[in-house]
Amino acid sequence: MTILMLAGSPSQHSRSTALLRYAAQRLAARGLSGNELGLRDVPAVDLIEGNFNGAAAGALRKRVSDAQALLIATPVYKASFSGGLKAILDLLDEKSLADKIVLPIATGGSAAHLLALEYSLKPVLSALGARHILAGVYATDRQVVLHQGHVTIDDDVRERLDSAVDRLARHVATAPLSQGYDLGYLALNARFSI
Repeated sequence: MTILMLAGSPSQHSRSTALLRYAAQRLAARGLSGNELGLRDVPAVDLIEGNFNGAAAGALRKRVSDAQALLIATPVYKASFSGGLKAILDLLDEKSLADKIVLPIATGGSAAHLLALEYSLKPVLSALGARHILAGVYATDRQVVLHQGHVTIDDDVRERLDSAVDRLARHVATAPLSQGYDLGYLALNARFSI
């Protein structure tokens, strides 16, 4: 079983990537491992030119295809998810997220961008075939503090992220999607809180 973690920040030491790595630790504590893929793992020229036929894009599609679940983390810029993440998603096949469980994670400057996951990222994930999108986790910059290589995550965010990761782990471990489980309704009934 493979869990792929897509880091959509151009920085390796961003708030969104810190939450993604915290989620990876939580998965590891539950006996699940994941591997991270970020913007730096795909040549910039392939991202900028949308080189769908390049070797890096092929390797990306293979990793996504092999994954049972994806955690996708992004900063929110100008009320939307990062352009770098969009460039990565543009290299995927049209239905590459079908039958995958997806957990979106985002960070932004204020609570004003709370719904960016709903109105900007989730439609793109749906266009890629995702029908099993779990309730996302959003945190403001004040809730995830980076200081000299250390990360401090607000208790509320940590609680929500723990719950979301645990939910993903339960579904990955016990409910193969091929058996017809529909997790999409979870996203509809989810409530976001800051």
